[in-house]
Amino acid sequence: MESSVPRVVVLAGGVGGSKFTLGVRAALRRLGAPEATVVVNTGDDLWLSGVRLQPDVDSITYALAGVNDTERGWGRAGDTERVNEELQAWGAGWPWFTLGDLDLGTHLARTGWLREGLTPTQVLARMAERWPLGIRLLPMTDSEVDTHVLLEDGRRLHFQEWWTRHRAQLPPRAFENPGIRDATPAPGVAEAIAQADAVLLAPSNPVVSIGPILAVPGIRDALRATSARVVGVSPIIGGRVVRGMADVCLAAIGIETSAAAVARHYGARSEDGVLDAWLLAEEDTAAAPDVEAAGIRAVVAPLWMRDEETSAAIAEAALRA
Repeated sequence: MESSVPRVVVLAGGVGGSKFTLGVRAALRRLGAPEATVVVNTGDDLWLSGVRLQPDVDSITYALAGVNDTERGWGRAGDTERVNEELQAWGAGWPWFTLGDLDLGTHLARTGWLREGLTPTQVLARMAERWPLGIRLLPMTDSEVDTHVLLEDGRRLHFQEWWTRHRAQLPPRAFENPGIRDATPAPGVAEAIAQADAVLLAPSNPVVSIGPILAVPGIRDALRATSARVVGVSPIIGGRVVRGMADVCLAAIGIETSAAAVARHYGARSEDGVLDAWLLAEEDTAAAPDVEAAGIRAVVAPLWMRDEETSAAIAEAALRA
């Protein structure tokens, strides 16, 4: 690998993924390196009020375009909700799931293109033409593999209902992506991984953001076969999740909320996992020996993503790893 001009692939989803992607873009621009390819989780996707929503795709796209609402962490900055209010008056949609007017414009455009026969990959490429993103975005798959949550009481909810309406308070038994076993990586995903010098796993939710990407048949194989180094960034700092309810998701699959446990969950490439190295926060330095014992190189670095500068420093640390 030529350290000055690495070809980079990132697996990402959610707010953590969007912040990290901004850092990767800034870091690569400093190096004069090619644009990174970001493979985005589409397990959060859903149909609502007749339109197709892709929350992680939109969060990362809006962040790269500089039009995201940084205070809420989702949606467009300065958005209004007149159409959403009208939908609620008709009893349509979900009263606890807000669709902003600008955001609805995105969903309507996407849905129209899908109805015309474009694939999600082609739709995302068309979306990226609007703004100079400085990143190549690819969905993990062109198949619909929405995430469902199987609750302890036997009910099954769409992930967005469990996450947004119930704030992950209903005890989950398992997370499923119906149809994912028949899915294939979106065009360009496997090729990008094969040609990369470094593949970075963003500090996104390991279960419902990175998990669905790795569950697409062929993506794990591509990670194991690539000559690139695969480096993950811990979403756990000081034994706590940075944002959201990832600890609830981890507990549901029997993983403790610790940096070392998540590293072991991904596993070492030398032992049929996907990682070569793992970035731990300074607060978790004591866990480094446990990570090393799992066959994964442990690298300690500051991991708080306070702004683009600190996110870029984390991306640079991952590339050095």
